[in-house]
Amino acid sequence: MRMLTTLLRPTAGTATVAGHDLVTDPRGVRRRIGYVSQGGGTSPLNPVGEELELHARLYGMRPAQARERVAETLERLDLTALADRTGGALSGGQRRRFDLAFGLVHRPALLFLDEPTTGLDPQSRANLWDHIRRLREEDGLTVFLSTHYLDEADALADRLVIIDHGEVVAEGTPAELKGGTGTLDDAFLAITGRSLREDAEAAASGTRGAA
Repeated sequence: MRMLTTLLRPTAGTATVAGHDLVTDPRGVRRRIGYVSQGGGTSPLNPVGEELELHARLYGMRPAQARERVAETLERLDLTALADRTGGALSGGQRRRFDLAFGLVHRPALLFLDEPTTGLDPQSRANLWDHIRRLREEDGLTVFLSTHYLDEADALADRLVIIDHGEVVAEGTPAELKGGTGTLDDAFLAITGRSLREDAEAAASGTRGAA
């Protein structure tokens, strides 16, 4: 995820992101994508509406255009009434919607979401799912989402890729991957196995150390 969003330079291989080469044109990639990191980006001290407007200005918008775009984005995500609050005064679900606003305010062609619902309560999680669905269905926006919640992947994804130990081990639609196993959890365990990876890695490390 960090490589595809230009935060880490690849040591090998090639990739084209939103029509731009990742290695030779990272600036072109950044102009075309939005990125919502797992940790979020709102400051706990600043009014989030002002911070979002500054973010829009950094994408080259003039002040009037930035204010208009921020107002549109906040209304769309049901955040208008919260624009004057600081990041520290928001609930977890509200902060996550503002993180989404930061990723959308410049109208990207491709939006990266890194585990967007981790730690959210069921209501906030369902609300964020609805916003993600609308982005895809109403705007035609491509959303690249990473998640450990397989029910989330089943509910939101058109195409899934399962990565295990850094390798792609399966890909397809949710229905294709589930096959006759019942759920994506069952399919995931069938594909990757049931042993805990940290236990296996610790055992391997201990063996190497003893040798």
